[in-house]
Amino acid sequence: MVRKVAIIGAGVSGLASIKACLEEGLEPTCFERSNGIGGLWHFTDSAMDGRASIYASVCTNSCKEMMCFPDFPFPEDFPNYLHNTKLQEYIQMFAEHFDLLKYIKFKTLVIHVRKRLDFPITGQWEVETETEGQVELDVFDAVMVCSGHHVYPNIPANNYPGMEKFKGKYFHSREYKGPEKFRGKRALVVGLGNSGSDIAVELSNVASQVYLSSRSGSWVMSRVWENGYPWDMLIINRFETFLRNALPTAISDWLFEKQMSRWFDHENFSLVPVNRTLRKEPVFNDELPSRITCGSVVVKPGVKEFTESSAVFQDGTVQEGLDYVIFATGYTFAYPFMDDESILMCRDNTVTLYKSILPPRLEKPTMAVIGLVQSLGSAIPTAELQSRWATRVFKGLCKLPSESHMMEDIDEKMGKKLKWYGQCDSLQTDYIVYMDELASVIGIKPNIPLLFLTDPRLAVQVYFGPCSPYQFRLTGPGKWDGARNAILTQWDRTLKATRTRIVHSPQSSFPLCAFLRILALPLLIAAVFLVFV
Repeated sequence: MVRKVAIIGAGVSGLASIKACLEEGLEPTCFERSNGIGGLWHFTDSAMDGRASIYASVCTNSCKEMMCFPDFPFPEDFPNYLHNTKLQEYIQMFAEHFDLLKYIKFKTLVIHVRKRLDFPITGQWEVETETEGQVELDVFDAVMVCSGHHVYPNIPANNYPGMEKFKGKYFHSREYKGPEKFRGKRALVVGLGNSGSDIAVELSNVASQVYLSSRSGSWVMSRVWENGYPWDMLIINRFETFLRNALPTAISDWLFEKQMSRWFDHENFSLVPVNRTLRKEPVFNDELPSRITCGSVVVKPGVKEFTESSAVFQDGTVQEGLDYVIFATGYTFAYPFMDDESILMCRDNTVTLYKSILPPRLEKPTMAVIGLVQSLGSAIPTAELQSRWATRVFKGLCKLPSESHMMEDIDEKMGKKLKWYGQCDSLQTDYIVYMDELASVIGIKPNIPLLFLTDPRLAVQVYFGPCSPYQFRLTGPGKWDGARNAILTQWDRTLKATRTRIVHSPQSSFPLCAFLRILALPLLIAAVFLVFV
């Protein structure tokens, strides 16, 4: 019987795990190596070993209604997209509201996690920690790994001949904190992801010239979408997910490209992806096209090699006089506290997890990795649902299939990832499909047909409106009585943040016209397909 649960990390995944344990009557102990909660969103003036690091200007790419904990909406006066300090404020509010802080041991480093000798019988773990020089060893019935995946930087120096000759300064984007020291300098940012784009745009305000290098390109989206509404409240919905998965691949791919290109023609800005139909996470940046148009950011292909003061690109062009190179080249996974990393990386040295949570080859299912997944949806509701599923597995309330069936499921999903994202080991997944998969097992997935019969107003919002986190607290274990009202008022809270001047207008807060315009084209194509096929 699982009772004591060790949780490693007090970021949003760790806090969600503490709360999930408490809801299931378990006894959590969370170990956090820093002096505060928030993980990635806990800003520090300098990068610290073993901790995620962000720059001072970071804002969220998911809006507040789509990234909240499902039973704890953001205050209505919070902006739709939040600066990291504002999100950290919300995280602190959440932890205090649910009284989670007392379960956290701060300034405590987890040194070792190992199976006990009798693990095949008990499923127990030995967890060794260090707090201000004092080492302790304790036994836990289960472990939840919430240490994140933005900790260990990937600097592919070996991929760039001549890097050792470069006389300027180079570092990974996790070391970047602000643009001040780049004033009047020439900088190259390697990597067209969210961090690379943000840094390039910010540097362009002070640097004499910024170059942005990308090997494969990327779709770039604005946070502000149809009629000024948040992009994710209009795109991430159940109807579009159904349509995307039901339509023939050719039509689905065409619609995807049209959607990604609606803001501007990516070819004209040298940003278009090499493979346009892959569903890789787009870059969210409201200013990048403008900076490219103004010439303050110049997009370049991949780097071939470096010299003492220049970069040679794959197309043969050379950029002289570089002062800085910033590698926004992502992160690698590492679990230094695991005595046996093969528990998590049980095949081909890659992390292999059932439902992206559970190591499939454990004799007892008493370890879970929370937050090791990416999608167009927000990390907070995803981690929250993962932790609820994991704790119910610990208690035996969610039954697992055999190891062979779990591995077959993993293989099937890796095949789909290869098709949709171009990498079988990608962390990316389809947000709504993944959330519904977990919710179905727990017994909390909204019953859409039943809702249309019993509560049509709510059903319309749930199916055609944003797939907001509140949907996963409407029913079943962990039901929140405020979920229905939160869904019906989510557009009001969205507009509250931007309507800061009194304007007399007859428009409704529910963007029905926006929805109709967005759905018109897919509906037309679907109708044509049904008629002629």
